[in-house]
Amino acid sequence: MTTFTATLTPMLTLFACIALGFILSKCRILPEGSGKVMAKMETWIFCPALNFTTMAYFCTVDSIGEHFINIILSSFGVLLAVGLSIFLARYFVKEKGAERGVYHYALAFANSGYMGDPIVLALFGEVALSYYKLYCLPIQLMIYSWGISVMTPSNEKKGGSWRRLINAPTIAMLLGIVVGLSGVGKYIPGFLTNSLDTLKVCMGPVAMLLAGVTIAKYDFLSMLKNKKVYIATALRLTLLPAMIVSFTFGLKTLANAAFGLEIGNDVLFLTFFATAPALGLNTVIFPEAFGGNPETGASMAMISHTLCVITIPLIYALMVALFGVPFQ
Repeated sequence: MTTFTATLTPMLTLFACIALGFILSKCRILPEGSGKVMAKMETWIFCPALNFTTMAYFCTVDSIGEHFINIILSSFGVLLAVGLSIFLARYFVKEKGAERGVYHYALAFANSGYMGDPIVLALFGEVALSYYKLYCLPIQLMIYSWGISVMTPSNEKKGGSWRRLINAPTIAMLLGIVVGLSGVGKYIPGFLTNSLDTLKVCMGPVAMLLAGVTIAKYDFLSMLKNKKVYIATALRLTLLPAMIVSFTFGLKTLANAAFGLEIGNDVLFLTFFATAPALGLNTVIFPEAFGGNPETGASMAMISHTLCVITIPLIYALMVALFGVPFQ
């Protein structure tokens, strides 16, 4: 019941903001082009603020050393997820391009931030949340480098693929890593850190408003009839998390046997909460910001956030039965 409540709360927040954006757009209260403006603000202001502060706060020498094994396991897990997404996406979209990139992203990454963070915090507290944020560092690095790259439309890919990796969220993340590892964050003026903390809070609500505005531009019923979206959502919420958790369990067992490393089962739950939530809203934000088609991503986000209310509690209960209660 605790897990269900922890999942339901961000779900209701999500739907409230999506509904508000949908209504404001349908009633023409928001002007034409407001979705693109919100997407640009997400890409150039709110995402960078979130990425910088997360890395600056949690990516320290001490924390990296303490959680080094978990970060390594997370790195292997995200590489597996990306590999699986590259293999599977071709069966959803035959032609290479930004549309296939949406499926690449959807099959590789869950909403480990907006959905994962509050669930971990509600269930296990702030200490476990800090473990979780460190575990998610490799995932965030991959999201805001390769993830953005594959969703960039071809007409924006000027200058070669390497230039697609140079974007505001990635630069902010790298700067945050430098600040965190060097310890110079304490010298940043208080008004600046307060401003960044305020801006990063806008990431979730504005992204959800944007989803509502985007959904309002399309036929709502047709979005519910896309069979490929349901298949991708089923993979995202069940099979892919199970495969990555099993893979992590195998690596953990091998490390224990071969090197005598004592790695607890907590890392399996970190893996679960990072991979089992619904699809995030970046498949709406970045295609909208770069002139792509956000309809598929909006449909995935809407459907997956509905179904994960059922899948997360059920799979979590199964994991507790198999591995015990984590973070005790």
